[in-house]
Amino acid sequence: MRWRGVNHVEFSVIEYERSVAFYDEMFGWLGYRSFWTLDIGYRSTYYMARFPLPHSYIGIQPAKTGGRLDHAARAVGIHHIALWAKNRREIDAFHRDFLLARDIPVTEAPREYPQYSPGYYGVFFDDPINGIHWELAYLPRMPGIGAWRRWLREMKAQEAAHPAWKGSIAKEGIRKLPGREG
Repeated sequence: MRWRGVNHVEFSVIEYERSVAFYDEMFGWLGYRSFWTLDIGYRSTYYMARFPLPHSYIGIQPAKTGGRLDHAARAVGIHHIALWAKNRREIDAFHRDFLLARDIPVTEAPREYPQYSPGYYGVFFDDPINGIHWELAYLPRMPGIGAWRRWLREMKAQEAAHPAWKGSIAKEGIRKLPGREG
C-alpha cells in the first residue's frame, strides 16, 4: 500500500506574472512557502505547505495556449483542487479576510458537507485570473457525535434516493481495483 498520495501537480496559467502575484498572496496567507522560481529547464513557481519536508507541492508555469477555465462547464480536465485547512476557523477567516476582502469569486460559501465525510467543512472559490477552481477543506481527525449523526442521516437519504443500489453506500461506493497481476 502506498503511504503517500500525489507528489505534485502543475498548472499552466495565463498572465504568468499576475498569476504568480495572486498565488503568492493566496499561498502566503495559508502559510505555504514558495521555491524553485528559477528558470531552469522551464519557467515555473512552486508552493509547498511543509517545505522543506518531503510533501506534495503545487506548481504553476506559463501557458502556451488556451484561455480562462470555466469549471461550471465541466470540460475535460481537472474540476477542482482541494487544499487542507487546519480547522474550520481557518476556513472562515480565509473566506472573510482573503477571499471576500479581495473580491475573489466564491462559488460555495463555507459550510459543512455531510455527504463527503463526518465533519467535512469547506469553501470553494475560483482563481480570478485563470478560473482554476479551488477548495479549502477541513476534515476533523475525531468528528463529534453530531457530525457522525448528520453524516449517517445523509447516507441514509442518499441510499433512499438511489433504489437501484443493491446494498449500503459503503458497499456500492468501494470498488476493488486490479492489482499488478491484472
